[in-house]
Amino acid sequence: MKYIKLFLLLAVAVLTGACSSDDVSSESIFKPTETKDSEFDKWLSKTYTEPYNIQFNYLYNDNLTNRTYNVVPATISNSKAMAILIKHVWLDAYKELMGDRFLKDHCFRVFQMIGSGQYNPAQGSVVLGTAEGGIQVTLFQVNALDPDNIYLETKDPFRPLWQTPLDLNKRYFHTMHHEFTHILTQLRDYSTDFRTVSAGKYTSTGWVNVDDSKSAKMGFVTGYASSEYNEDFAETFSTYVTFTEEMWNKLLDSGVADKDTSGRDAILKKLEILRVYFKESWGVDIDKLRTIVLRRSQEAAKLDLKTLK
Repeated sequence: MKYIKLFLLLAVAVLTGACSSDDVSSESIFKPTETKDSEFDKWLSKTYTEPYNIQFNYLYNDNLTNRTYNVVPATISNSKAMAILIKHVWLDAYKELMGDRFLKDHCFRVFQMIGSGQYNPAQGSVVLGTAEGGIQVTLFQVNALDPDNIYLETKDPFRPLWQTPLDLNKRYFHTMHHEFTHILTQLRDYSTDFRTVSAGKYTSTGWVNVDDSKSAKMGFVTGYASSEYNEDFAETFSTYVTFTEEMWNKLLDSGVADKDTSGRDAILKKLEILRVYFKESWGVDIDKLRTIVLRRSQEAAKLDLKTLK
């Protein structure tokens, strides 16, 4: 019995010692490290955040992306190039026409860059950009940008999306104007007359089969415009302000089949409704905006996309 008691006492002593030596320390094993803002971070803060309260995200953040899709981060070099391009061609175009206040009040609060596309195999489509609740705009395929070969189409309205060099208007800026239109129309709605122009012709899934070169005959500026009237409105605006006069006229001409001008007439009618909406609701003259956008687009090829100024 004495031996048993002795063994028990020894066991308790050993366990007690083991427990006391394994007490959990309140100090984390992960030492906090301070990260300094890079030159790019400081430039973004000065160019986007301070004047417009815009957060420009070039690092991947899975909380700000759709986890249903597999995408890759944007490279830092291409993110820099995009930040410079967006400021000159898109942001400063609205600033030049409307002033800082317009952008401060209504612009996206978050720009998220994604390196790859967001592909939808079920539809056979690829998403070029999205807007979340008027707060965030996400641009995809940033890694497809070639900073050494900047190109914006001026003649062919039906240039294939994948043709190189990439048309930056069709790939990026058209998308930004489109998504910004959604923000504005969510704040102040447009006339219901717009949706009646092409009533009965919209198809929420069949639009992927409508080629842009044939959409005008149906009364739409692009195949995507035929998906529903809100997208039609945004597509009509973004197409008009990014197309040169030559491209716009070629688009309208493609809307005439033999002597049937109904397609072209529908586009022009929708453009006029849109023109009135922007002027009366926002004080935006879309023809003046278009002139500014096209000028700045042509200046893009001369920009230094590797040096932050």
